Amino acid sequence: MQRKLIILLFLCAGVGLAWADKPKQPGLQIEDNTFFDPTRKDEVEDYHFGMEYRIEVGFTQHNQRTRNMTYPDLYLHGVRVGASFTFLLPIHFSLQTGLHYTLVYGRGEQHWRSMDAPSLQKEYINHRILEHNLSVPLRVFYTIPVWKKLNLFVFTGPQLHIGLAENDYLQKHLSAGTEAWLATQNVPTEPYDRFSNELIRANIQWGLGGGIEWDCYRLQGGYDFGLNNLVKQPTVSGQQMWEWGWHVAFSYRF
Repeated sequence: MQRKLIILLFLCAGVGLAWADKPKQPGLQIEDNTFFDPTRKDEVEDYHFGMEYRIEVGFTQHNQRTRNMTYPDLYLHGVRVGASFTFLLPIHFSLQTGLHYTLVYGRGEQHWRSMDAPSLQKEYINHRILEHNLSVPLRVFYTIPVWKKLNLFVFTGPQLHIGLAENDYLQKHLSAGTEAWLATQNVPTEPYDRFSNELIRANIQWGLGGGIEWDCYRLQGGYDFGLNNLVKQPTVSGQQMWEWGWHVAFSYRF
């Protein structure tokens, strides 16, 4: 029995020595074999469809541009608040619409030559305008990733600007003769709503802009160009008015 055990030990030792002397072959697989894996899929950015909701508040300025003295050029300043809905599209594009309310105020003087005094004397009307509007934008956005959650974006597209009220609280500084002459020219001399019978409520605009985004927060600015004449029924030749505007706004995504 002892002889068999000794022979078995010698056999095991011989096999171990033979295995140790066998030249080592390079392994066919390396620790990271993804380079050779034909099923490997490169990590790509995940584009998907979806929807985002935002609330917005900001500052806006409107410019009423005219070509006739029956309306003075005015700058109106105020606030803009609203909500937007963004439809996410592939390749960093998105489509945004929503509803915004603007309240703006402006003032200006409209000078007239006196009908009761020497021609060099000027008379005037003070206009104080308070305007309420709704706007429905349709914008195409393109987002440029910068770093982690930091993005830049640009946008363009049309906007329907709907006039709710444009109250002109005018104050006249006119002689009787000048006021009578203005009445023959259909120029108002008492407070009134310009949308009642003078101006078209629907202002079609085209806008462009851009901004910066960090996570759920956006700071953006843009300019909207009025495309249509807002004078409903011209009372004198060449009577036209367009309303353009720009805004700076802060928005938050839910």
